[in-house]
Formats: sequence, C-alpha cells, structure tokens
Amino acid sequence: MPYLAELAPLALLLSAVVLVLARLPRLDLGHSRAFRARRVQNWLPLGLTYAFLYMGRYNVKVSQHAFGDLRRAGAPLMSNADFATIFGAGTVVYGLSFLLNGPLTDRFGGKRAILVGAGGSAVANLAMGAVTARILAAPSLEESALAGQLTAVFSGLYALNMYFQSFGAVAIVKVNAPWFHVRERGVFGAIFGILISLGIYFAFDWGALVLEHLGLAAVFFVPATLLAVFWVIDLVRVEDTPGAAGFDDFDTADASSGDDGPRLSVREVFLRMARDPVIVTIAFVEFCSGFLRQAIMQWFRTFAKQTDAALGLKESFVYANWGLLLCCAGILGGVFAGVISDRVFGSRRGPVAALLYGLMLAGSVLLLFTYTTPAVGWIVVFLSMAVIGVHGMLSGTASMDFGGKKNVGIAVGIIDGMVYLGTGTMAVTYGLLLPDDTDPVAAADPANWMSWPAAMIPVALAGVVLAARLWNARPTPRVSAGANPG
Repeated sequence: MPYLAELAPLALLLSAVVLVLARLPRLDLGHSRAFRARRVQNWLPLGLTYAFLYMGRYNVKVSQHAFGDLRRAGAPLMSNADFATIFGAGTVVYGLSFLLNGPLTDRFGGKRAILVGAGGSAVANLAMGAVTARILAAPSLEESALAGQLTAVFSGLYALNMYFQSFGAVAIVKVNAPWFHVRERGVFGAIFGILISLGIYFAFDWGALVLEHLGLAAVFFVPATLLAVFWVIDLVRVEDTPGAAGFDDFDTADASSGDDGPRLSVREVFLRMARDPVIVTIAFVEFCSGFLRQAIMQWFRTFAKQTDAALGLKESFVYANWGLLLCCAGILGGVFAGVISDRVFGSRRGPVAALLYGLMLAGSVLLLFTYTTPAVGWIVVFLSMAVIGVHGMLSGTASMDFGGKKNVGIAVGIIDGMVYLGTGTMAVTYGLLLPDDTDPVAAADPANWMSWPAAMIPVALAGVVLAARLWNARPTPRVSAGANPG
C-alpha cells in the first residue's frame, strides 16, 4: 500500500498539530465555552483556506524541476532564471497589491476579502493548469507556441494569482482581530505560524505527491479544487466579528480601543501609520523576513538537485521530507514565539523577534562554512523555524496590536507588502548571483553557490538591529478599558 506509506507522515504531523493546539496555554479572560467553540469554527476554516492558498502559491516552485526536465531546443523549459522571473513578477505584484487590498479589506471586511482571494486564486490556478495541460498535449515541445512563451505566460498568470493571494493574509488578520484580546494574540501568533507551516507542507509534500501520481497539470488543478471547496465553507461559517455570530463584541485593548470616531480616509490612515515608528520598523524587519524565508524555501532543493553529483544531498532525509520538516520547524517557531511573547515578555513582540533574528544571524554565518556538507539541510530547517516564528509574530500578531482592529487591513498591507518586497528583492538578487542551469557544469559546482548563504548574512544582521528597536514597543489604546468578552 504505497499510498498509505506516503500518507503516514501526514497522520503523524496532524497528530502533532492537535497535540500542540491542545497544550497551548490559555488565559482566563472570561470567554464562555460557547464563544471559544464558535471562535474555533471561525478561524479554523479561514486558516485552512489560507494554508491552501499557500499550496496554490508555491506550486510554481514544485513544478519548476518538472518543467526543467522538459527540453525545448536543448534548453530546460523552465530554467533557474526563468523561475526567478516568474516568481519575482508574482511577488512584486503581491507586495504592491496590499496598498489597494488592505484598505479594501478594512472597508468591506475580512470575510469578503477571503472569498475574493480564494476564488480569484482558484481561477488563476485553473488557468495555469490549463496552459500546462495544453503544452503537454502538443505533439512536441518544439511545435508548441505556449511552450516557447512559457515564462511570459506564467509570469502574467502567476502575477494575477498573487494579486488575489494578497487578500489572504489581510483577511485572516482582519477577521481574527475582533475575536482575540491583545493578551491572547501571542498564542494566536502561534496558531498563525502553524497555519503557515501547514500551507508549506501542503505545497511541497502534497504537491510532490500530486506531481508524482496525477501529473504536472494537476499541481495547479488540485489546489484550485481545494480552494473552491473552502470558498463554500467560508461563505457559510466565517463571520467578521463576534457580534455577527451572535455574541457580544468586546474591547480587544489594541490600538483601536476607544476609537469610536468617524472612519478616517485611506490616505489619513496610511499617513498616520507611515509616520508611526513602530509600524515602519516592523515593516522593515519583515522585509528582511521575506528575503530570508524565501531564500531558504525556494533555493535549498534547487541547490541540492543541481549539485547532487558532488554533494549527494538528494538522498538526504531533509530533501526527501522538505515540506514536512519545514512544517514542523514552523510549528515549533510559531509556538515558541507566541508562548514566550505572552508568558515571558508580557505580550511584547519585539523581544521575540530580536531573539529569533539573533538565531538567524548565527545560523546564516554557520551556513556559509557548512553549505557543502550534509549539515546544510538541518541548518536551513533551523533557519526556517526562526524566520517563520518572526513572521507569525509580526505579520500575524503585531499588525493586529499596532494597527488595531479598525485599521488592521492597512497595517497588514504595509507590513506584508514589505515582506514580499523583500521576497522580490531576493528573487532578483539570486537571479543575478546564482548559477543558471542552462550551463549544467557551472550549476553542478557547489563553489558557484557560495553567494546563496553569503547574501543571507547582511540581511539577517539588519533584522537583528531593527528588531532590537522594538524591544519595549506596546500598543497604546486610545482609552484604558478592560475586556468584556462574549
């Protein structure tokens, strides 16, 4: 039963997730059992939708090597440089889209945002799957006009996909801000990290299974189908506020507390946040996170595959279980960050980010000297743990705290926009620095990959310095008010 053997890691992973969620510390803020149960029914389908958005985002990476194994006029159908172009186009669009989609989410609500995002991403993935199927159905790649234009076509479709994807992060934070008091949000940051990690697992390991058993086009069709299913579930179960679900709304003690005045214009809110040193510092920290997270996720397996003759990393446990290990690392990072933020640092997010960035800096320096050894896989897993912990803590939690539930969409837009500006910078940087597999000899030489770890070090150092500036930052409510949970 090979399918059961391949699904065994998933069963183990889900058991670990359930155990972690069950053991997360709980604060007694007066929430009724019915309220807590309804809150789970709200964030869980929303969170799984977000995870499947990840699957429909990183499937382009999963498809890269399969496209690369196809040859047209002797060259790979998708080279390293082609992938960097496609991924770079998508991430730049993703980052810039927050400037529009953050305010739209604040105005129309997180539920509508997740429905637009999931629906649009499903359609874009269907289109990428249809293009792929059309190319594979051609008598030969030389005769396929689409094959000759793959980079241009996928750049456009992936950019469209990433526009809709950008609603996901804004929506999940916008919906959950009214449901979680600021003192609970460290734990929610841990949950957010788990959801990100599950998405990475779905993308890489489920994507690999789909590629192996159902073919290349299905890498795009399957996430589209899952997003369509969860679109229906979100429509039925997700509500923007406790009040919309039949419970009392309550003061969350974030930056919007006491702000009962008229809604400010988008320009006024944006300018206010752009002048807020805490929001701006968080945004620049997350720029570093976007660079580092994707430097690891997008390039380790490519490095391992193309240098396999010299290093033999394709036979390693880390390579074979990449998505699973990234997921476990993300869960550990998210839980560590969330719990110590609430329990050790009094719900401050800065100290956790600074500590994790210190670990990333040390790990990046170590990687520079060990990237040609078998230890490389475990080091990048460790780095993933640290950077996903920071990302969940800042994008998923600090954005709620300092943006406040009233304007959190714009706050997430600024912060996550910088994440993907960092990702786009990473794509351009590595597209220029790393060897191109159109020259297989150069790509197979590990010495030509030194710029991969080297470029991480200054970015990690910048992250440490910036995160340290957030050490004592706390949200300031407009009035002091106690919680009155439903």
